[in-house]
Order: sequence, then structure tokens, then C-alpha cells
Amino acid sequence: MKVRVLGCSGAIARDCRTTSFLVDQDILIDAGTGVGELTRDEMLRIEHVFLTHSHLDHVACLPLMVDTMACDRIGRPIHVHALPQTIAALRAHVLNDVIWPDFSRLPTPELPLIQFHPLQVGHTRELGGRVIEALPARHAVPALGFALRRQATDAPWWVFSGDTSGHPDFWQRLNQLRVHSLVIETAFANRERELAQMAQHLSPETLAEELDRIDRRHRFPIYITHTKPADTETIMREIAQFDQVRPPRREVAHDIRWLSAGHVFEL
Repeated sequence: MKVRVLGCSGAIARDCRTTSFLVDQDILIDAGTGVGELTRDEMLRIEHVFLTHSHLDHVACLPLMVDTMACDRIGRPIHVHALPQTIAALRAHVLNDVIWPDFSRLPTPELPLIQFHPLQVGHTRELGGRVIEALPARHAVPALGFALRRQATDAPWWVFSGDTSGHPDFWQRLNQLRVHSLVIETAFANRERELAQMAQHLSPETLAEELDRIDRRHRFPIYITHTKPADTETIMREIAQFDQVRPPRREVAHDIRWLSAGHVFEL
């Protein structure tokens, strides 16, 4: 199984695309502007989209992608998996025939281009030899993280926090898994810690507190995502320093890396 990073920025600018991951050739995790990296032929291979939440930087390209694919997808809808609140937000504010056509009932209610599938924390989907599990997240709107792996029982999990300020149940579940790698957001620098808390995002200081929840027996790479382009260097510098300026709970420093578009995880 491969997970390709299409976009992982917290905002747009040249060479900065927002959150989207391509799993193998047929599954998207979030549908931010990173989807624009795909060719039309690649888009046509997408069968399932899993959304962490309803914010624009994670859903912006879903309606545009479906429009691009429309002529070739009659009778073969895109399956969108998300919290009921996320589905309701998309119906009310995006696919409302004002901002964009409601492809969940077009071209006909019987043959729509989008088919929604409600998810709750703890739900799993088994798709073509892969398992995807919805994880808890705490954000400004109802949100999820995701864990996924090959269906083989001994396969490691790729874990994505989604947008979150941290959630005890997320770490409890993560500590039960054999983790290949963790992708976790850190949207704001420490000088904006208060703003980060208001927006239910992480800053380097709060990230450090959250990473202390990882069982000390576990070791895996931690990839930082969702940084604001103007502050990426500052955020990464502050993250690199935090084990040096606070007493670490673990015996060794964390293996922290910066996620970049184009990176491919092989599981």
C-alpha cells in the first residue's frame, strides 16, 4: 500500500497545496487543493474519499474533481465517507445548487455522482485489502483522524491526526496500534499559541505536550503537516528545539520530520 502526499500545507501559495493524500490509486484522504496535482486520468481512478472535516482547505477540490469526472462516472458514483455533520455541512454550504450543483442527486437522484456514507469514531471500512479506521479528533468543527493499513493482521498502521488540538482517546487508540508513521498537524508558531487554542489547532508547545501521551515503548517517525507557509521555518525550528528546552518524558528525542508534497509512504 502506498500513501502519496498531494498537499500538506496549511494555506495556499506557489508550491503550497492544502491537505490531500492519495492511497494507492483509488482512495483520497481529504480533498484539499492538493487534488489539483492529479491528472484527469488519475482522478477517474478515485472510488472513495474520506473527509476529516468540513473546512474548505480539506474539501475545496471535491466538487471540482467530481465535475471534472462527471461525463465518465454516470452510474459509478464517488463514495464519500465522513461524519454526519460534515455531510450536512457539504449539503448546506457547498453542494446546495448555489455554490455548486448538488451532485449527490445529479444527474438524477437514482444515479448520483456522489454517494455519502456516514462515519463515526471507531467505524472501519474494508476496501480492496485495506482497512481504514475513523479516529477521534478535537477541532473547531466536528472532525476525525484516520488510521489505515493493509488487511494483513501484522501490517503496520499509517496514522493521520486530521486537524486537531489533541484528544486523549486518539492517543489511547494510537498506543494500541503498531504504527508505521504518524502525520500530525502543527498549524501555528508558539507566539500564536493562544490563537491556535482558539482555532483548535496545535502549536509546537502543545504538540510537545500531546506527544508525551505516546507510550514510551513505541518508536516511529512523526511527520509535521498543515504549517502556515509564512511560519513553516519558525514552526519547524521550534519543534526541533522543544525536546532541548523542556524535560523530555522519554529517554530519547522524537523522530520528527517535515512532511512535503510528493512524499510517498510505502506500507
